[in-house]
Parts: sequence; structure tokens; C-alpha cells
Amino acid sequence: MAEIINMPRLSDTMEEGTVATWLKKVGDKVEEGDILAEIETDKATMEFESFHEGTLLHIGVQEGETTKVDELLAIIGDEGEDISGLLNGKATETKSQDKEEKEETTVTSNESVESKEESEDLPEGVTVVTMPRLSDTMEEGTVATWLKKVGDTVEEGDILAEIETDKATMEFESFQSGTLLHVGLQEGESAKVDALLAVIGPAGTDVSNVVKNFKVGGSASESKKEEAKPEPKSTPKKEEKAETPKVEASTSSSVSTSSSGRVFVSPLAKKMAEERGINLSQVAGSGENGRIVKRDIENYNPAASVASVGKFVPTGQEDFDEVKHSQMRKVIAKRLAESKFSAPHYYLNVEFDMENAMAFRQQYNSIPDTKISFNDIVIKACAMALKQHPQVNSQWYDDRMQLNNHVHIGVAVAVPDGLVVPVVRFANEQSLPQIGAAVKDYAGKARNKKLTPQEMEGSTFTISNLGMFGIESFTSIINQPNSAILSVGAIVEKPVVKNGKIVVGHTMKLTMACDHRTVDGATGAEFLLTLKGYIENPITMLV
Repeated sequence: MAEIINMPRLSDTMEEGTVATWLKKVGDKVEEGDILAEIETDKATMEFESFHEGTLLHIGVQEGETTKVDELLAIIGDEGEDISGLLNGKATETKSQDKEEKEETTVTSNESVESKEESEDLPEGVTVVTMPRLSDTMEEGTVATWLKKVGDTVEEGDILAEIETDKATMEFESFQSGTLLHVGLQEGESAKVDALLAVIGPAGTDVSNVVKNFKVGGSASESKKEEAKPEPKSTPKKEEKAETPKVEASTSSSVSTSSSGRVFVSPLAKKMAEERGINLSQVAGSGENGRIVKRDIENYNPAASVASVGKFVPTGQEDFDEVKHSQMRKVIAKRLAESKFSAPHYYLNVEFDMENAMAFRQQYNSIPDTKISFNDIVIKACAMALKQHPQVNSQWYDDRMQLNNHVHIGVAVAVPDGLVVPVVRFANEQSLPQIGAAVKDYAGKARNKKLTPQEMEGSTFTISNLGMFGIESFTSIINQPNSAILSVGAIVEKPVVKNGKIVVGHTMKLTMACDHRTVDGATGAEFLLTLKGYIENPITMLV
């Protein structure tokens, strides 16, 4: 049966939440304990776990959208289940709730005044922390573990306690900074949502009147009931007990357990440990008070953990530099992602004998005022081979395939902000020195950010060369709408077999990534065979 998931109240002050990221999409299977989404509250971004199993049938709030607490967030149920009635019913319910809220404004006005008066009576800097609603179905919570004790300094974002809801045990963060002055519930004790959980404020502040006068949030009648029934948590005996909590996080051992044997672990780390079959009692926690967090599971080394029991002391300091994305980096990232996930890439690997090419280049460069590179030879050879294989020189569009009769070679050039691809136009018609001059000119402009948009448009095929960095082989992402890109590695001296004998030779590895929508495997192989003929016998390019 389908379950409606509402926007949870993930902090005691939360009124509405924004979906930062959905970690599941409609149609995905959801297990109890899976992280459904990351929710931005008024104070922090927190993970929201699912307390139901089934299929995610509907998402009511898209990423970046905001909605109030208890509004429709998602629906989980059986695959294929009809939820139209729930969606229509929710719309009707929302209208009804709006009407009820208006009608209740007058009824609750006295309570609002009373709350305001209580707030004004609070000593300066003191904040009352109430039992949060940590799930959409939660009515009350139980304090499983206090990670802070009375008198401890609390920073915003510190984990105050682990709260057991009706479905799971979840960490509860502090959204205030100060000193923990009072604990309203001891470990193992339960209370309804919005009941007094703790009081935080400046060290040494007397909060006895705050605790005594605190009333449970809710209707006026509920407040009166609470007022008529003395609250046992505020008696002096309980105060003394609050100041000496039963359990503190152990800091003397590398294994993050309490004196009662309880393991302090975040819900996500616990789930990851279960999936990987890791015994949490052997994991050294690097979080606050030795709490096990995600990175501890990711970096878990069984041998190192066993050896370090009782000896682990966190060292070093986490540090990072933040670099804002440049517009170029954003565009590159978008285009590469679109290419990788839309074009069905496959790869062809070849290795060419470069002995003749090396001799050819040496003789060519002996001509006065002439200097060509191996990259120039590859560009020229590709241009001539592409004329014979227009399918590889093609471009894919949604409604057609374009077989190009002209050859414009894009040459990938690395720059600090990413990668640019200036285009050598009509490369098959240019001489080797002309190609060399064009590439050198484009490389200089790229480094100085002087390339014009026109100089980077219109490629029909792309070449990426990392041979000068010593890279022997690699694969590249197709520069769409092109159908292929050639990755060129370094020339390597190695033993080769010639005429049945092992001799010293020089080879170069190339990898061509092809779009299977336009270039079949045999077509790509035929192109590389033609390319092999030109590169292994460069003199044929001059005939």
C-alpha cells in the first residue's frame, strides 16, 4: 500500500525545507534506511532516510524547490500502484488545511501571546531545545545516547544526542552555540515531539525558572494539562542526575564505543558498514567524540585497524582551497557530460611502427626554415584518411546524419581553465608546414585567451595528443557532434619483431573513440588501417 512521505521537521526551528538533492528517482527501489534526499533546513543540509520499503512512485518537490513541513514530499508504494487518488486527495487536503489554519488563527492567538511572553522571559542568550520531529510519522522520541553532558561547550553543528524515533535511531545536531545548561531527558527516557529536551546558553546562567515554567507546545488545553501535572524532569533530583550523565563517548580508545559498549556511528556510516560486511567495533572513528562517520568506512583497513586498537590518535588538519567554476569550465563539463552519456562510445586500439615516420621528420626538418612535429604528421595523415572514409568524418544530429566532404580537424589544447579545441580547416589540402604553423599559432592564442569563437567552431574530427607528457595510451570523450576522436600517445622505444627477429624499434599507440550510432566497428577499423599506411609510410602523403 502506498505511503505518503511528508517534508520532515529536521530541526526544532524548521518551518520549511528545500530539497538539495534527490538520491533516488521515480521508479527506483527503496529499502528502509536508504537515504532518499538531502534536505536544506534553516540551519544545515541533512540526509533524510526512508522509513518505508517499496518503489518511489512520485516526487512532490523537485531539487531546488521549497515546501513547508508536513507538505507532500514523495510517495512510496508497490511498483505500478495507482496513486492518483492520493494525489487528488492531497490537493483537497491542502486546501482544507489552508482553511483550517485561517480559522485557527483566533483560537491560537492566546497561546501565541503566551509563547511570546515565555520567550521574552528567557535570560539573554538562552535557547530552549525541544524534542525534534525527525521523521514524518514521529510522535515521540527516546534519547538513546547523549553525546554532550551538562557543562560541555556546544558549537553549532555538534551532535547533541542520538534520538530513537518510531523507525530508526538518528543523530540530532545542535543549531545553537553555547554551554549545555540543562538536560530534560535522561538516556532511555521518552517524550513527545516539542517536549523539553535541553537548554543551551551562556555558561553559569541560572535556568531553573526556564525549566520550571516550560510548557509543552500545542493546544491551549494541552498546555493546561501539562501545567496541572508537575513535570518530574524539573525536580532537583533529576537536575543532579542530568549533570552526571550515565554514558560519555570514550576518547581513550581507537574504537568509538561508550563504557556501556554502544558504538557511536552515523546512520550513513552504519548502512555502508552493513553493506560491506565491516565490524563496527573494529573501526576507528574520526568524528566528534570518536564517532564513526562515512570517511572512516571508506578508508577502513582491517589490518591497520586491528594494529591500532588502543593507539589511534587523530593527527593532521583538514584543509582545502575553494575554486569557483569559470564559465569555460562549466561549459566544458556540460558538453563532456552530454557527450559521454548520450553517445554510445566504443574504443579501437592500435600500435604503429614509427621508424619511417621518425626518419621522414628528420629529413623534412633538414630543409632550411622548416620544422614539423609528429603531431603535424598525424593531423595530415588523419585528414587524408578521412577523405576516404566519410562515415568517420560524419556528425550525428537528432533527425539526420551528416557525411562531411570537407575535413576540419579539431586539435585539443590544454589551458589553465580546461581544454579548448581550435580547428585546422581543410587540413587535407594544407601542407605539413602550413598545418604546423596553424597549430603553433592556435596554441599561442589559446594560452593567451585570444582564440575567437570562429576559430573553435566547425570541426568534423578531433585529435588529442598527450605523447609529449609521456602518456603511452589513453581514451578521450567525443567532441560532439563529431563521430570520433583520436587519442595519440608517446613514441616508445621497445623490442619489436621484424622479419622473425627481435630488434629495437619505436612504436606509438593510438586509441579512437567512436560513436556507434554513426561509426560501426568495421568502419572504424578500416579507417585506422588507412591511417596506418600513411603514418608508417609518410612519403605516401606527398605523392
